[in-house]
Amino acid sequence: MKSINDYKGGPSTLCTGCGHDSVTQHITKAFFEAGVDPSTVAKISGIGCSSKTTAYFMNTAHGFNSIHGRMASIATGAKLANRNLLMIGISGDGDTASIGLSGFIHLIRRNLPMIYIVENNGVYGLTKGQFSATADKDVLFKRANKQNQFQNLDVCQLAIDTGCEFVARSFSGDGKQLVPLIKAAIFHPGTAVIDVVSPCITYANHDGSTKSYDYVKEHNVRLQEFGLILEHSPITADYEEGESIEISLSDGARIRLRKPLPNELDIQSRRSALNALADAREQGQILTGLLYCSPRSEPLTEILKLPKTPLRDLNREQLAPSSQAFEHILNHFR
Repeated sequence: MKSINDYKGGPSTLCTGCGHDSVTQHITKAFFEAGVDPSTVAKISGIGCSSKTTAYFMNTAHGFNSIHGRMASIATGAKLANRNLLMIGISGDGDTASIGLSGFIHLIRRNLPMIYIVENNGVYGLTKGQFSATADKDVLFKRANKQNQFQNLDVCQLAIDTGCEFVARSFSGDGKQLVPLIKAAIFHPGTAVIDVVSPCITYANHDGSTKSYDYVKEHNVRLQEFGLILEHSPITADYEEGESIEISLSDGARIRLRKPLPNELDIQSRRSALNALADAREQGQILTGLLYCSPRSEPLTEILKLPKTPLRDLNREQLAPSSQAFEHILNHFR
């Protein structure tokens, strides 16, 4: 019988207190509690701090770290080749909402069966903290008194608009909410997108940050061009449906979270979900929880009528069509 240790990976190399490490713990717990065999899982990622985290859970699962912004394409090919794999993609706000935006959109509209987790901190951590496409407008850049001049992309709104049939948002410090959302995504037949606000402690430690926390700059002694990262305790959140709370971040900024009441949001209505997100945005809130879920999801594997046997297990004779079958295929393109 497996223990939770069988679902763990290598030691994290991320900054101590990084929200991404909390997400890793929640993924580990969710897959353990769901009883998923790690050997049936494929972990796919792109480039960025978030994309490193696939190394930190389920050592015995399959894994592929793709190039920047191409995680969706690699995941699509892997799933079509072996439909028996349970796909989980870990991406960041840059890898998803910038260079990988087109791949993200087309993966959703095809309804590829996979769990797509966005670890969203609003900055490009590997290139010293520039604003990402999800950074809120008017937040200050860490290294200069400069505001973000561009409207941010909302990953959840984008996913719902594109046709995703399972969309959720959570906070990395709220395992009570996030673990069940991941478990629900495991059993969803199509694409399941979970946008996780995951604080960066290193490159977003400025006043007015809405997605992260840090006070390292107050303790940093610069002898050379090195970053001195002091230890932080991860921020956690535990609150009830319908309740709105403010969380104080390490840099003095505050973030407001709210969970909708069961009768406040019709999770089977796209319009209800989009209206709720728009209302929360106008009020400066981050709406968390399951935002939209369709009970009639038809995944790509069924749309394409793929055989039950994975393509990778078919032999040469099964893959090579007869002359009559080949002619029938060609007629569809004439």
